[in-house]
Amino acid sequence: MAGLIVVTGGSRGIGAAVVRRVAADGNRVVIGYRTAAARARELAREVGGVAVRAEVSDEADVDALFDAAAALGQVTGVVVNAGITSPVGPLAQLRAEDLRRVVEVNVVGALLCARRAARDLLSGGSIVSLSSAAATLGSPGEYVHYAASKAAVDAMTVGLAKELGPRGIRVNAVAAGTVRTEIHELSGVPDRPDRVASAIPLGRPGEPEEIAEAVAWLLSGAASFTTGAVLRVAGGL
Repeated sequence: MAGLIVVTGGSRGIGAAVVRRVAADGNRVVIGYRTAAARARELAREVGGVAVRAEVSDEADVDALFDAAAALGQVTGVVVNAGITSPVGPLAQLRAEDLRRVVEVNVVGALLCARRAARDLLSGGSIVSLSSAAATLGSPGEYVHYAASKAAVDAMTVGLAKELGPRGIRVNAVAAGTVRTEIHELSGVPDRPDRVASAIPLGRPGEPEEIAEAVAWLLSGAASFTTGAVLRVAGGL
């Protein structure tokens, strides 16, 4: 049955693919974005959704995003997707401000969004967070701090699933592998997906649409007995 889904970081990459995928199932979508206003609005027009600017590490912005969604009806699903990394390198060489920013967005932001989702969702509702295979691989020499932030998302998923299960609300995560998105450009290694492809058992990086399929399944009634799961979609890593 169609519902109303909030997708944070929904203007590009995996987030945009999720928006298109859940909209194709007939869901109404509220797209959270931080800087890509034009892209978010264009995507909202494409899928008949609404775009709302929201810095997920800011409590007031998160509340404004969910308030805008609530004005449209009962939210049935939340995709906690907004996340960042920083220039890659060994942990010893990274700047403290980059470490703090990654934690603010990937951990505090995820917690704030999940907290508001826990307040708003009713029985039958679903939360899906975007994690990373890095959470268990560690990403040495590249982004240990990012891996640590996604391990926090995994722990949040397991704990919140147990907390909200008695209310009939499911909580899951998708641990994505290396995917062709702009995040690699932002981290200073735009060719990373192709550079690491040989280490992936399937021999290639993933596409955003492949991650979106997993998210859509976890949101759907087809996953009605699935909660507390961290579904790895990483090409075998």
